[in-house]
Amino acid sequence: MRLHRLEVEGFGPFRERQRVDFDAFAADGIFLIAGRTGAGKSSILDAVCFGLYGGVPRYGTAEKRLRSDHSEPGEPSQVVVEFSTTAGRFRVTRSPEYLRPAKRGGGLTTEKAAAELEQLRDGEWQGIASRAVDVANELDAILQLTQEQFLQVILLAQNRFADFLLADSKDRQRLLRRLFGTVRFEDFQNRLDERRRASEQALSGRNATVLARVEEGERLVAAEFPEESEADATGTASTGELGPAQTTAQRIDALQHAVARLRYRAERRAAERDDAELRQQAADAALTVLREDRQAQIERDRARVALRVLDEESGEISQLRELLDRARAAEAVRAPIDAARTAEQRRAQAHAQVDDARARWIASAGQCADVTAVGLRTWARERSTERGGWQHVAGLEERSTERETTQHEAAARVTAATESLQAIDAERAALPAQLADLVAEREQLRVDADRREECERLRDTAQARRTAAVQADAHRAALRTSEIAVADASAALASAQTALATLRQRRLDGFAGELATALVDGEPCAVCGSTEHPRPAAHADPVTADDVADAEEVRDTAAAVERDATATAAAIRAELAVAEARAEERTPAAADADLLAAEDALARAVDAQEKIVALDLRADELRARVEAIATEHTAASAALATAREAFATAEKAAAEACALIAETRGDFDSVAERMAHVSVQIDAALALADAIDEHRARDENHTEAQTVLRDALADSAFADATQAEAALLPRETQAAHERRITAHSVQREKEREILLQLELRILPEEPIDLTAEETAAADARTAWMQAVTAAQQAALRVEQLHETTESAAREYALSATQTAQHEVLSALAATIKGTGNQRKMDLETFVLAAELEEIVTAANVRLHDMSAGRYQLQHSDERASRNAASGLRIAVYDAFTGQSRPPQSLSGGETFLSSLALALGLAEVVTARAGGIQLDTLFIDEGFGSLDADTLEVAMRTLDELRQGGRTVGVISHVEAMQEAIPAQITVRAMSQGPSVIDAA
Repeated sequence: MRLHRLEVEGFGPFRERQRVDFDAFAADGIFLIAGRTGAGKSSILDAVCFGLYGGVPRYGTAEKRLRSDHSEPGEPSQVVVEFSTTAGRFRVTRSPEYLRPAKRGGGLTTEKAAAELEQLRDGEWQGIASRAVDVANELDAILQLTQEQFLQVILLAQNRFADFLLADSKDRQRLLRRLFGTVRFEDFQNRLDERRRASEQALSGRNATVLARVEEGERLVAAEFPEESEADATGTASTGELGPAQTTAQRIDALQHAVARLRYRAERRAAERDDAELRQQAADAALTVLREDRQAQIERDRARVALRVLDEESGEISQLRELLDRARAAEAVRAPIDAARTAEQRRAQAHAQVDDARARWIASAGQCADVTAVGLRTWARERSTERGGWQHVAGLEERSTERETTQHEAAARVTAATESLQAIDAERAALPAQLADLVAEREQLRVDADRREECERLRDTAQARRTAAVQADAHRAALRTSEIAVADASAALASAQTALATLRQRRLDGFAGELATALVDGEPCAVCGSTEHPRPAAHADPVTADDVADAEEVRDTAAAVERDATATAAAIRAELAVAEARAEERTPAAADADLLAAEDALARAVDAQEKIVALDLRADELRARVEAIATEHTAASAALATAREAFATAEKAAAEACALIAETRGDFDSVAERMAHVSVQIDAALALADAIDEHRARDENHTEAQTVLRDALADSAFADATQAEAALLPRETQAAHERRITAHSVQREKEREILLQLELRILPEEPIDLTAEETAAADARTAWMQAVTAAQQAALRVEQLHETTESAAREYALSATQTAQHEVLSALAATIKGTGNQRKMDLETFVLAAELEEIVTAANVRLHDMSAGRYQLQHSDERASRNAASGLRIAVYDAFTGQSRPPQSLSGGETFLSSLALALGLAEVVTARAGGIQLDTLFIDEGFGSLDADTLEVAMRTLDELRQGGRTVGVISHVEAMQEAIPAQITVRAMSQGPSVIDAA
């Protein structure tokens, strides 16, 4: 992977768009990212990481902090990273989430995070993905490195450089797990352990099942052989029987032997049941024969009594037969008698109906010359025709109220149409004036509305002045404090310099006394060489070199404090000057007043715009109303003409109806009353005609019925109708008599037949006694039922014990196979979990230890050169304490001492060299594991300030080796020696206004 270009805007310390062309440093192979502390050197690497992965290692998940604090609300935030891999050349563009001005309604709204991925094809950039999740998925396949791996192999970020070297085993395990993705081994270990626990539970359950079924079988055996159970308890059980000290297999064998014994007992009980059944059947057969004879005795005696009773009823049956014969003879004249009687009754009814109808006709005042059936019907037909001609007039009379209502409604519609037309005329006349008023009002508001953009600009300017004025007050207060601190620091520095000068003078003044204190008799003087020292100088005010050194250190500290205070004051003055320039000499109160006035003006402009929108809508409505009201006027005029025409039509129809009704009703109060009077006359005439015809028909029927009756009596055995009626019986009575006669005859023959059969059996006259036979049969049945119960219980116990024993044997056989499988699974789980080896190393740790061993080997190749053969990293697989992961420890072997020591004991420079070697070794191994991807770009952001000149030269030599093979190495440092050694540089400068810019050399 090679980085080609980076663009940042509104990101970190960079406000305006900054561009970095990494291809410009390809020829040099190594370049330096330099700048003052806090200028934003590391932010370049943050931008690269954000562009590729959407996150920054220094900020964790705080993505909202990625936007530059120097950016104005309307300015964008964007990072563009252009890179290439073996898959091609790509460009990814990302923007973090930030607040921006809303396009409508004012205020701020959230601009969502965005991402876009493009690929260069045939000289043109073509889009691949435009959603953040799709971009991430595509980059995973293209880069083949996770963010954690990227930070370890390409971008060695600040504060993470020496983590891997100095981490303890647990932290190193977490880091390696993320880099190599070995969490799958832990998942495999957990799943295998779950299988072991499940196997253990299943085996325990099966063993418990075997034991429960064996104990159940032994309980059944103990219930069947209680005497052997008592002997078992006293320790006298025979060999092969159940015993508490036997193994499970022996206990199952004993149960199988008990099954055979119980099966023999069940067979004996089955034979006893069969014998009892034969005895019971014989006793039942004997009892059945005696019961049949006793029942025959009872039936013989009953038949004798029944036949005697039937013979006594023979006289009554003869009388019933005679009555039934006379009734059947009288049935021949029943119909003529009934017909004659009915004809007489109907003739009388018809005569009464004629009298009633004649009275109704007379009461109706009808006038008919021919009062016969034909004449009355002719008269009624003529009156009906006349009444039909009045129906139309009667309908007009019924609708009189409706006509009046229609006439009133037509008049009301005329009035309403007139009023509607007048209202439309009034509205049409007023609309032009309303429209003119709206146009005038809009013109007045437009003056204020057109100033909205100017008001917004003035408001923003006032806000900036107010912010600057508040900042200026704060800077003035800080400047006063800073100036006091500068004065105090200057005074302290002057005091320290005075004290140092005094000490130096005292030291010079006391040199003679100091030399005199070192003179020894007989030894030459260090100044004159004499061995005699007659008058040595006195050392009254001694000042040592350490005293002077301490005073110099105090002076240097005071000077540093004074420099820092002066620099702070200068920075505050610069910030104050910027703030005062932005405030335009306004105080916070004046700035507040300006801001309030600007906001009021903006509010008036916004209100005017909103009112103009409402007025425009109202004007459109009025114009549409002008067009619509013309149509409404035409429709209203047509409606008025229609209403007037309908009113005239209703008046004419009402006058014609009144004239026709008056003519038709005559002397009656209404046409309906006249029609009702004529209807009564017509009904009376028709009723009298029908009654006359009915009376004539009934006379004819009566004469015919009397003739038929006389002929029927002449042919019968009866003298007159009275005798025939006396002989008649109701049909129900005849049927009852016939049934009684037939039943008596049939029952008598039946009883005679039954008695004949029973008399032939020659049964004794005395009742047969069944007591002895019934007792014997009951005893035999009881014995048989007891034998059946015993046989069933014996067979059930055999089946229960057999099933229990067979089930226990099957489960026991399965448990043996399951136990062998569980032992294999437990041994494998213990090996994978690490409990089966001395180092307590599980599978994942074993894999990570192998990876760490390769990393250390790769790191030692460079560390040997960088440390001149002194240091060598060692991978230790000793067992760790306090549950830490074994096999992940790193020690440093010192060839000078021949001892190994922990990495924490190294100095700052030694730690940097070791960390660099280890990081490069880690990068090589991770690269190999990621599919052997090619890494053409490398960034290092750490540690060069802690190196002395010689060590720095070694580090530079190592970095120079890294650029072999076309690799480009970027180094972030503010060390002057690095700036002198690396000519190709990117300089990050913080401007006086706050934002930073990038300069490439």
